[in-house]
Amino acid sequence: MDVSQYLEIFIDETSEHIQSLSDCIMTLEKEPENKDTINEIFRAAHSLKGMAGTMGFKRMQHLTHDMENVFQEVRSEKVKVTSEMIDILFRCLDAIEGYLETIKSTSDEGTEENEAIIAALNRFLEGSDSEAPKPAEQKQESAGEEQAGGETEKKFLEVQFSDKDKDALRAAEATGAKLYGMTVSVHKDCLLKAARAFLVFKSVEEFGQIVVYNPSSQDIEDERFELDFNIFVSCDVELDKLLKAVESVSEIAGAVGEQVKCADLFGDAPVPSNAPAPTDGAQTPDAAVKDNKQAPAKAKTASKPVANRTVRVDIEKLDALMNQVSELIIAKNSLVSISSQEGNNFQSQTFHEQIEYLERITTSLHESVMKVRMVPIESVVNKFPRMIRDLSRKLNKKMELYMTGEDTELDRTVVDQIGDPLQHLLRNSADHGLESGELRKERGKPETGSINLNAFQEGNNVIIEVSDDGNGIDTESIRRKAIERGLVTPEQAERLSQKEIIDFLFMPSFSMAKQITDISGRGVGLDVVKSNIEALGGDVEVKSVLGEGTKFTVRLPLTLAIIQALMVEIRDEKYAIALGSIETIEDIPIEEIRHVEAREVINLRGVVFPMIRLDRILDIEPQEDPESLTVVVVKKGDRLAGLVVDNLIGQLEIVIKSLGKYINNSKIISGATILGDGEVALILDVNTLF
Repeated sequence: MDVSQYLEIFIDETSEHIQSLSDCIMTLEKEPENKDTINEIFRAAHSLKGMAGTMGFKRMQHLTHDMENVFQEVRSEKVKVTSEMIDILFRCLDAIEGYLETIKSTSDEGTEENEAIIAALNRFLEGSDSEAPKPAEQKQESAGEEQAGGETEKKFLEVQFSDKDKDALRAAEATGAKLYGMTVSVHKDCLLKAARAFLVFKSVEEFGQIVVYNPSSQDIEDERFELDFNIFVSCDVELDKLLKAVESVSEIAGAVGEQVKCADLFGDAPVPSNAPAPTDGAQTPDAAVKDNKQAPAKAKTASKPVANRTVRVDIEKLDALMNQVSELIIAKNSLVSISSQEGNNFQSQTFHEQIEYLERITTSLHESVMKVRMVPIESVVNKFPRMIRDLSRKLNKKMELYMTGEDTELDRTVVDQIGDPLQHLLRNSADHGLESGELRKERGKPETGSINLNAFQEGNNVIIEVSDDGNGIDTESIRRKAIERGLVTPEQAERLSQKEIIDFLFMPSFSMAKQITDISGRGVGLDVVKSNIEALGGDVEVKSVLGEGTKFTVRLPLTLAIIQALMVEIRDEKYAIALGSIETIEDIPIEEIRHVEAREVINLRGVVFPMIRLDRILDIEPQEDPESLTVVVVKKGDRLAGLVVDNLIGQLEIVIKSLGKYINNSKIISGATILGDGEVALILDVNTLF
């Protein structure tokens, strides 16, 4: 048995506890007397301490133990929650997160002792009533009471041995080494009993060899035991040394043992005097062993109420499953292609039924896999309230973050990569967007600035809006900066629209910050945001009103693997357009096309929007216009554009394949797909045309 097998569980659960602590401490800062929150923090710190101890991470255990002590004093109303305490608790969380990051990369907690933080925590304990016992003392007393109430029994004397166990014990005794029987008890609130047992085995095996396990080592590894287990050890050291090593493992309630002889263990000797005598209602040794094997199942049933059943799945396994689904869809498309060929022998009713059946299966399988891959964006956004709280203190501005739609789901791959861009946008709002408290008062605004993060699903996209009620973007300042840097001439700058001016902010190294800080001003913010979001197949838009605020709208695809698309033809080439981007398809007579500022536009039912000839964008040989044009009207937010195509092929579920570095100079091509006849079709990213 290897404790490393618990590492992934430890990392996941520690991350959850850290987030829970962060949320609770944020609440506690606003409601210092909230008993429920104080108890929740105490429980989370206690759980973290137990888990760290289980895994043998002593430094992390020490820090969380001191956090638990402080909250024991807060619970008993000997220490008051102060702003200084909140700051130190957040420093504790940062330190625990530091340990966790080190554990993720090295499987070890590192050597950082965090003595300054521990000293700060202990100062709060020193401020409590000196006559009251310290939490650590209380814990020792309660542990002593618990042990006194239920002292570890020598259950190893009741073990029923198999022939194999008897042979092993006789062979060990024949070597002349001492043979000890031991019963080890774990605390009733122990989180990972099997891992704790493993640490006991590791300690014992430094002195000798464990000859027999009861229950078996496999049962102990699978946690098929209650609160104690028995081992028989062959070694040359004194018993006291063994017991001391076992009891040094945290969350071990006690250990008892004695030197044993095979004749006493296997013979028909009477039950030893120090073994508990059967009384009315008590069990015989045989019954105890039999019942002990059944007990874990009962304990598991009664230990906690039925919760939602969840499975932690490695993302690589999901990726492999997604690739299999992708290949299945390609196979299905191939069958569809064969069935549509004229004169084919497969034109039978049965064949068409099989095709339909295959389509149903692949669609259902696709939907199931997508549901598994989809995770709420909550895992990304729940760290932002703490970040805004820290920025508020650092920038000396009062601000509040309001979040909605945290349960909106996105593909796991997208969620993993969207955190940094959103963090950039929020920091941008806090630093550049919101004015100082004095200026807000002068403008008649509330002194506390508002930052909003709103997420929702729209068709095949997820929209995430980051807005603030701050100063807004000063387009005149950007215009002057662009002229100053030689990006445009003064004459060109005068003709720029507001959107074109704001787009300068997304250029590399273009910063409007008046001074460089650790928060912003290095010119590596919005250009990184834009490139990261576009790499995910999304886009970002900005709307701003000077003096009123700014809104960044991030649009992301629900998934990056399989989409519904409209297949179109331009000359002899086939292209795919994501169905979620299409508003309508129209036949537009040539005479209805108008020109505005040398650009072709269409007036469709009172809405005027630009017409884009894809053959020119894709550098395809132009041809003479027919009497009417087939126009695919696509949308991006509230804007429309008309794409001129030669022919419509139809709707198809397509698998997106990356082009790698083959085509990286054309942003309009976002990938490729393989059609049923083996032909490759390019996928158009219409967002780049706006």
